[in-house]
Amino acid sequence: MGTLVVTNIGELTTNDPSLGDESRWGRLFHAGLVVDEDEVLWVGASDEAPDADDALDAEGRAVIPGFVDSHTHLVFAGERSDEFEARMAGVHYDGGGITRTVQATRAASSEDLLSGARTRVLELLLGGVTTMEIKSGYELTVDGEGRELDVARHFSDEVTWLGAHIVPPEFKNDRAGYLHLVTTSMLEACAPKAKWADVFCDRGAFSVDEARTVLEAGRAAGLAPRLHANQLAHSGAIELAVELDCASVDHCTYLEDSDIDLLSASATVATLLPGAEFCTRSPYPSARRLLDAGATVALATDCNPGSSYVTSMAFVIALAVREMAMSVDEALWSATRGGALALRRDDIGHLSLGARCDFAVLDAPRAAHLAYRPGGNIVAKTHRSTREGATDRI
Repeated sequence: MGTLVVTNIGELTTNDPSLGDESRWGRLFHAGLVVDEDEVLWVGASDEAPDADDALDAEGRAVIPGFVDSHTHLVFAGERSDEFEARMAGVHYDGGGITRTVQATRAASSEDLLSGARTRVLELLLGGVTTMEIKSGYELTVDGEGRELDVARHFSDEVTWLGAHIVPPEFKNDRAGYLHLVTTSMLEACAPKAKWADVFCDRGAFSVDEARTVLEAGRAAGLAPRLHANQLAHSGAIELAVELDCASVDHCTYLEDSDIDLLSASATVATLLPGAEFCTRSPYPSARRLLDAGATVALATDCNPGSSYVTSMAFVIALAVREMAMSVDEALWSATRGGALALRRDDIGHLSLGARCDFAVLDAPRAAHLAYRPGGNIVAKTHRSTREGATDRI
């Protein structure tokens, strides 16, 4: 496409403190932006923007870095709306419905899995997401987990193996046998197809010791660790995440002061998933406590068919602001730069010179409209780098 100049940006959020108002958000007004197919080439005042091959007049609208959705389960079959209805009527969420999705996903064709995932990916893209992590975890067999990862790789290079999601029904009486399968033949088949290893370390899922075994095996096979933790109870998983230098520990619904101290002193990002709390009537995570302690916080959709069928990062931001005492600026940073850090990426989540040219144009004059106008999609245009070919096969 050559180069593109975007002018007449009413409010440009760069997440680069060296730009604009020199705040953490690096905000410029009446701004311009020049990009090529891969990266940001220039940022400054609109009336000083250099010429480019193509031009886009933002007409006073806001521009933000593309959202980085660092926690999704996009490859699945079936739906569980009856569980949602039951929770809204007062039934407590315990994670047990995952087995239903496993059964439906195993029964689905690869074409159906690919088609369903493509629909959800498009919804994310239209809502301004330019990078998404995608997990397996809904087949829990050697071939099935590999199949899910193959589907995920059509859409992202941030692919996570979640073979230790739950113990499947056929191993109900042989937990040790399933863990052996996960850490041997399943890992051998899946490691070449993934970047990350993840474990659901929580009440009713896997213990801290079991999670350590899986993540250490994954790391030996070349997969970097991340962790589901403390969604249903205080499990001790935060300590494990920090011990293993996990890139991200996700959910963090139940935190003790010692957990927050550990996170604030580590490089492990606390990824909060308020869509899950909204859809399960559970307590929201303590974002304010984490932020005030200096921990790094990310926000993600947790898109899945059981506990958070959410494909809108704007909705996640609105929940974070309304229910978790985050400012709009903090929530936007966590949904962009925070998500990038949860994937240990320096090239996304911001619009500094040399960063990937991933951005969203909002149909609004200010980024605050993401929370101010919940329930609708105010993203007018999503622009993504073509640097990574896998993310273009939609």
